[in-house]
Amino acid sequence: MKWYSTEVVRGKEDYSTADAMVKLFKQHGIAIRGHNIIWDDPNYQPSWVKGLNGPDLYNAVKRRVFSVVSRYKGQLAGWDVVNENLHFSFLENKMGPKASYNVFAQAHTLDPRTIMFMNEFNTLEQPGDSASTPARYLQKLRELQTIRVAGKIPLGIGLESHFNTPNIPYMRSALDTLAATGLPIWLTEIDVSAPPNVQANYFEQILREGHAHPQVKGMVTWSGYNPKGCYRMCLTDGNFKNLPTGDVVDKLLREWGGLRGQTTGLTDADGFFEASLFHGDYDLEISHPLTNSTASHSFKLTSEDSHPSPSIVFRV
Repeated sequence: MKWYSTEVVRGKEDYSTADAMVKLFKQHGIAIRGHNIIWDDPNYQPSWVKGLNGPDLYNAVKRRVFSVVSRYKGQLAGWDVVNENLHFSFLENKMGPKASYNVFAQAHTLDPRTIMFMNEFNTLEQPGDSASTPARYLQKLRELQTIRVAGKIPLGIGLESHFNTPNIPYMRSALDTLAATGLPIWLTEIDVSAPPNVQANYFEQILREGHAHPQVKGMVTWSGYNPKGCYRMCLTDGNFKNLPTGDVVDKLLREWGGLRGQTTGLTDADGFFEASLFHGDYDLEISHPLTNSTASHSFKLTSEDSHPSPSIVFRV
C-alpha cells in the first residue's frame, strides 16, 4: 500500500497488488495492517513527490491520504499513518510542524473506527537511540491525542522490533512505560539480525516477551522469502521448508493454542477441570463415559476476562 508502489506516476494509481493481497487475506481470515499511508523518510517518496513544495505538495498529500484510506476503510486492523515520524521529517520540513498531525486527523476523519498507529524503530531495540525513546514516543502520542475531528481518535503504538542482540529487560521496561497509556501495542516488523547459531533463540525470546505482555495485542514478523535474499531474516527457504526461525513460530503457535491445538483432561470428583488458556476462541467438547452423553460449547476469552483469573462454569 506504500505510496511509491501505488502511484509511481503522478495521477496514475494502481492498487491491483494491494487489492489482490487484501482479497487473499480476507478469504483466509488473516488480519490486515495498512502499511503505510505516508512514510516520513525522504528516501521513500515517489520520485515525483520529492520536488514538490507549497500548495502542490499539500494537495498531493491530501489526495494520497484520501485515496488509500477511503479505498480500504473499515477493512483493516490498523493504519501506519506517518511511518517513522520520530526519525524522519520529510513532511514537516516542507509543510510545517503540524504536517503529521494533519495527516493523522484526515485519516481519522475518513476511517474513524480504525486504529491509527504510530510506527517506529529502536524504541524497544536500541536504548541509545535518543530519537525514539519511550519518552519521545509518549510526547508525540500526547500531541496526537488532542485530535478531535471525528470523536476521540483511536491511537495505537506500533513498534517495529528490528533487533540485533535483544536486551529483554529493557524491552520489558519500555513496553511497561508505553502500556501505561492504555493504548494497544503491536510489534509490527519483528526480525533479528544475528549469527545463525543464536538467531532463532533471540527470535524466540522476543516473541515470548511480546506475547507475555498484556498490552501487546498483535505481533507481525518481517520475514517473507525473497529469491534475491531476505531483508534480515526468513522463516523458510525457497522451497518453503522451515528454517530454525520458522520452527520457532510453529512451536510457539502450538504452545499458545494456534494450529488448532487441543487440551484434553478429566474432571475431578466434583466435575471441575482446570486449564491455563490464552485469549482467543475456543470450542469445548464434554463427554460423560457412563451415560455416553456429550455436550458442546463455544466461547471467547478476552482481556476483559483476565482480572482476576476467571473461572468458566458450564452447566450440563
